[in-house]
This record gives sequence, structure tokens and C-alpha cells, in this order.
Amino acid sequence: MTGDRPRVVVLGGTGFVGAHVADAFADAGHDVLTVARRAPAGDRHRFTALDLGGTGPGTLARLLDAEDPVAVVDSTGSSWGLDPGRMAERCTRLSALLLDALRRAACRPRLVHLGSVLEHGPQPADPRGTSAPDTAYGRAKLAATRAVLAAADAGEVDAVVLRLVNALGPGLPATSLLGRVAAALAPAARAGVAARVTLAPLEARRDFVDVRDAAEAVLAAAGRPVTGRVLDIGRGEAVPVRTLVRLLVQVSGVQATVVERAGPAGWRAGTRWSCVDPAPAAAALGWRPRRDLRRAVTDFWHDELRRYSGDGEPAAAGPPRQRAP
Repeated sequence: MTGDRPRVVVLGGTGFVGAHVADAFADAGHDVLTVARRAPAGDRHRFTALDLGGTGPGTLARLLDAEDPVAVVDSTGSSWGLDPGRMAERCTRLSALLLDALRRAACRPRLVHLGSVLEHGPQPADPRGTSAPDTAYGRAKLAATRAVLAAADAGEVDAVVLRLVNALGPGLPATSLLGRVAAALAPAARAGVAARVTLAPLEARRDFVDVRDAAEAVLAAAGRPVTGRVLDIGRGEAVPVRTLVRLLVQVSGVQATVVERAGPAGWRAGTRWSCVDPAPAAAALGWRPRRDLRRAVTDFWHDELRRYSGDGEPAAAGPPRQRAP
């Protein structure tokens, strides 16, 4: 403990989701240690640089025992577009390393493992409830989930798996769909000119959730007796991705032409439709999403403007980014 604050370790705590998870725990009064390969900008949380890919379980076990956390969050593995071998390395092996470390450690924290909606495979789901992911990312994440559940069933760890849908909000990666759109809109907003945005056909409908709502689900899971469960975290709505692009353009105030043009199939190309049932998470965690998608997109846009401004202030009219309550 630091004072009377319970400690939490967030692996991958400098990534998009992990950073918001760390913030949620800190805002709830926890002392947070983030672990990643490179130090983040700013110093909101304590940080330890550790390349998990080159670390043995003994080293990680010693780190955990030194912290004696009430919870460990595994937000590693958000590695899209890699070949299947490297995908398994990033998404499956790191989770196996953590499980091995937890078996060796003297402390026994709650493990909250972050999975992906892509573990389900094509939706609507198989009527028998069988997971059959059709992407390398989905298969690698499913293997990690199964390993966590097996360890929980064996009584080796106290763990719960949260399968996240597509997350939106401040800090959304530039490689995401809205990240690419914002990259075209932000310079145009600063220059006061029109923008042209070229995208692959916007045919998919997917479930989306504000990343801060997802972080609150992780916070809730850390304190609830839900060992051995898999819970889907989403809004329960299949939203056309074209609607989100239009919403971002509208929020930006930039006059923009969006061109949809067929190109090489990417890892998301096969995910035409995704939607989860948030009712089990509501029952088990007392959690429901509180922020609508307009708020997620608006806050993302303001954050992007500040990033493009170069002086720490928004480059166009609009409120500065603030963490929502």
C-alpha cells in the first residue's frame, strides 16, 4: 500500500485502453503502477519499463510481490495487422507469462484480462455458442482467454475476462478508422480549408463503446466476485461505421468530401457486423455504459486538435480535453 491506497498494476498501461484503465483506478483512489516497454508522456502514474516479451515469469512474479496489488489488469496484446506467428507472440504468450508469474507469486491479486469481441468470430454467433474467430487476432486473443479460464477453473488464479467491443474516445490510435479520418480533418481545420478523406468502403456495422466506460467496467470487475467468467463489454448496438465517420466530420466543422474506394482487404474487412449483449455485465458488475457515441467522438476530436496544435492548446474552438467523471 501507499498510505491507505490499494495498489493496482496495469500491464500495457500506456496503450489506448490501458491508459484509460489506469486513470479510472487512480480516480477511484488506487495507487497505480503502469508497466510497458516505453515510458509514457507525463507522470500521472508510477511507471516501470519492462519488455514483457523478453522477461521471464520469475522477474514478473517478483515485481508483483513487491507491489502486492489488489488487482492486475492485462491490457496487453492490442497488436493488429501482424502475421499469425507474431500475433500469437504478442496476444497469447504475454498472457501465458502473466499466468505463470501469478502462479509463482506469493500475492494473489484479482486478474482482469481484457479480451476482444473478435474472439466470437463472425456474428450473429453460432447458435451453439461456439467461438470460431476468423482472424489471426481473434484466434490469438481467444487462446489467451481460454488459458485464463483454465487457470481460474484450476484455482490457480482469481480471474475474470472482459471482452471489449471497439472502443472510442480520447487517445484513439491513428491507425483506427476515426484516427485516419481525423488525420485528414485536423490539418484542414487549422488551415481553414476543405478536406478530402479516402477510405475503404464503409459497409460494416459494429458495436462501439466509449473507452472510459470500458475502463469503468474493468474497475468494477476488479472488485466483484466474478471469478471464471467471461463478460462482453459493449453498448449492445450495431452502429454503421459510416455513421461514425459522418459524426466526426460534423463535430469537426470541416467541410469534407469522403470517398469510399475498394482496396486491399485488411484484418477488419471480414468483420461486417458485431454486437454483444451487455446485460450479463450489468448483472454481474453493476456496470452500464454512461456516455453516448457523440460524446466519445467529440472528446476524441478535441484531443486530436490539441495534438495537432503543437502548443498544448486546442487548435480550433472547443473545450479542452477533461477526464469525465
